[in-house]
Amino acid sequence: MCAKILNKTGHTIHRSTFRALSREEEDDPKEKEKRKAFDQKIEQVLGPDMRPKDMPECDTPEYERYEDDETAAFSVDDRDDIDQDAIDMYLKAEVTLPIAGEMLTGNVSRRKRDADGNLIGKSASNPIMDTRMYVVSFPDGREAEYSANIIAENMLSMCDPEGNQFILMKHISDHKKEATAVPKEDAFIWIKGRKYPRKTTKGWKLCVEWKDGTTSWETLSALKESNPVEVAEYAVAHDLTEEPAFKWWVPYTLKKRDAIVSAVNNRYWKRTHKYGIRIPKTVKEAFEIDRENGDNRWADSIQKEMNAVRVAFRILGEDQKVPPGYQYMKCHLVFDIKFDGFRFKTRMVAGGHMVETPSFMTYASVVSRDTVRIALLTAALHDLSVKAADVQNAYLTAPTTEKIWTICGPEFGPDEGKKAIIVRALYGLKGSGASYRNHISNCMRHLGYESCKADPDLWMKPRTRPDDGFEYYSYVLIYVDDILAISHEAMEDLQKIDYYFKMKEGSMGDPDIYLGSKIRKVTLPNRVEAWMLSPTKYVMEAVKNVERYLEKEYGQKLPKRVSGPFPTDYRPEIDITPELKDDEVSYFYSQIGVLRWIVELGRIDIVTEVSSLASCLALPRRGHLEAVFHLYAYLRKKPNGTIILDPTYPDIDLRQFNDGADWSNFYGNVTEALPPNMPKPLGKPLVMRLFVDSDHAADKLVRRSRTGFISYLNSAPIVWYSKRQGTIETSVFGAEFVAMRTGFESARGLRYKLRMMGIEVGEPVYCYGDNMSVIHNTQKPESTLKKKSNSICYHFCREAIAMGEAMTAHIRSEDNPADICTKLIPGGMKRDRIVSNILYYSKGSEDVS
Repeated sequence: MCAKILNKTGHTIHRSTFRALSREEEDDPKEKEKRKAFDQKIEQVLGPDMRPKDMPECDTPEYERYEDDETAAFSVDDRDDIDQDAIDMYLKAEVTLPIAGEMLTGNVSRRKRDADGNLIGKSASNPIMDTRMYVVSFPDGREAEYSANIIAENMLSMCDPEGNQFILMKHISDHKKEATAVPKEDAFIWIKGRKYPRKTTKGWKLCVEWKDGTTSWETLSALKESNPVEVAEYAVAHDLTEEPAFKWWVPYTLKKRDAIVSAVNNRYWKRTHKYGIRIPKTVKEAFEIDRENGDNRWADSIQKEMNAVRVAFRILGEDQKVPPGYQYMKCHLVFDIKFDGFRFKTRMVAGGHMVETPSFMTYASVVSRDTVRIALLTAALHDLSVKAADVQNAYLTAPTTEKIWTICGPEFGPDEGKKAIIVRALYGLKGSGASYRNHISNCMRHLGYESCKADPDLWMKPRTRPDDGFEYYSYVLIYVDDILAISHEAMEDLQKIDYYFKMKEGSMGDPDIYLGSKIRKVTLPNRVEAWMLSPTKYVMEAVKNVERYLEKEYGQKLPKRVSGPFPTDYRPEIDITPELKDDEVSYFYSQIGVLRWIVELGRIDIVTEVSSLASCLALPRRGHLEAVFHLYAYLRKKPNGTIILDPTYPDIDLRQFNDGADWSNFYGNVTEALPPNMPKPLGKPLVMRLFVDSDHAADKLVRRSRTGFISYLNSAPIVWYSKRQGTIETSVFGAEFVAMRTGFESARGLRYKLRMMGIEVGEPVYCYGDNMSVIHNTQKPESTLKKKSNSICYHFCREAIAMGEAMTAHIRSEDNPADICTKLIPGGMKRDRIVSNILYYSKGSEDVS
């Protein structure tokens, strides 16, 4: 909670950490004097306080409405008198509804009124609770009455998940050939002395009668894709097969008729409508739709977008010429309907594909996920406030470095046809991302922040908390337009950035969703407050998408009885099921990407399974895709696994580590290399633990082992890793040493990042492994290596221990959480026990157990 506090200068400041005076402080004479002096100071600045007796008693005046010979008096209608038809989102929508036993398409023309002329029903955000009645007009002149929820249900049922409307073809009734059609004498082209048919569909339209009773003229190019067999049969029946637009494809289509019928979806997607609402393709068409509907909804949407993007264009005068070196590029508006309230959306975009790639770097980095976890962990450790915000029209705030000009379209109003120089980072330009990042970086430097050397999109500044004099680093994390501020006055930090980069209205406040994870503060059973990262919402959306795909493509559903991520004893590398088809391969690739992001968001319990499937991308098979579906079934069963960034310091038994060993005779007086430019460490230190494991010869096909580890800071998992090793190790000893070396390399990079973030790293990495031979070789300096093939990993790990960077200790295999990163553990008590030591499951809004 954030409070407004009045200071002695008469200004209000925002603080999230405050308390009321105790009874003893209220009665303390010194405190009373301080309060009296404060009141006197405020009275000098703001004047004496006002009491009821100071308010003059007077009647509120009534003024006559102004009118003269030219302007009549006017008044504003009460809410009850406003014509609701003018702002109704269902009006003018195109719907297909039952009437007299058949389905016909009509338009929602007006609201239904009772005998007294009053509108029937009331609106509600939930369509089920909407009691409004409407009159729908059909092409044959008939009218019928329908409730709002029936209309809403129809608008959604006739659309795909993206809102695209579909209709079914009844038959083709007519055709016409336009002047632009290719004549028969130009039906072929010659390439290198060979004759080829010209592939064209230009200039032909077909009249189609749809099953909803409507007819329309559609282009041959569109119907050829949606209904190829019907169009081919119509061409044969009407002697059109010798026309160039039909000759090159009709014979092939009829020959492959059976295969095409089973493969093509006979739904014709109406690209002109979404949720039953007509979508324009041009500004001219948008204004025409408004005139037909008698409203200004598309015009208002265009005006809203142009008000935002007008700053990106510098209009040239009639006598001004485009400067030399500038490239021409088209800009246009794209239109859409958003599901939330059927909102009309317009966006100005640039045709970046029309210009050459800039010579400067166009890459724009973003803050990394492990940096976000570390920052939230320090926020809980230091009891700091965390606030989030979204930058409004982020790219448009930055000047562009590209030399681009365009010609203004009708959306520019009186400036239509004029030349304009693009001066801001408009959406669609290739360098817009880099321009925006450079612009906001300059702002952060101006505000006194310094970019972290380990993560340039983390901005830091030394601060002192006034309440207790605690010194620490405040952070601002930037992921394109998502801003996360961490300090004792995080809201004030965002308000300072808001002065230069306008934030979206209502976006400044407590974080909710960041990088796909839901963020909230929770209280652990030990009463420690920590930040939770939950990918549950993302997981459930991914599961729903897969369920829709299964139902649509195969008429199947996800398995119901699953105990683990993979079927029992399933090994992807030895799968010999048939190879996937091209479209299934693309879908498999996309789902592997989704699953990898779910793992990155915190679902460590499926990291090994996803890594195993990802290694099969070169030749995916039917069994691999079914394993993906099995994984989603497991996620549907257990969707709410979350990670908690627990700041609690772990209990470490130093007796497990051989801390007094003398390594100088073997590696000299080596010390850990510290960054020479690291900032002064402030705040509390963090303790790093590393749990390492390997699964020897895990790959049943090539017998490569798998490396897995989890890095903890205090009690929070920060980095997790699962990957097949690059070499084949002949022994468990060698595989474990390779895994430990990989874990040490990651820990070294993490320690560097902590130091560059200004976090104290005083203690070594406490590394735990379950192979006793490896632990002995890293605890005893006098131990020797007999397998020379492992010498690099062997000496890398031992030198890290000699310089004090790490220490090793043994842990039982059943207590090692890194087992989940190396082995395909089936569902059961063992898996549940390991996962429960890593992930939490939420129970309520505040407590986590």
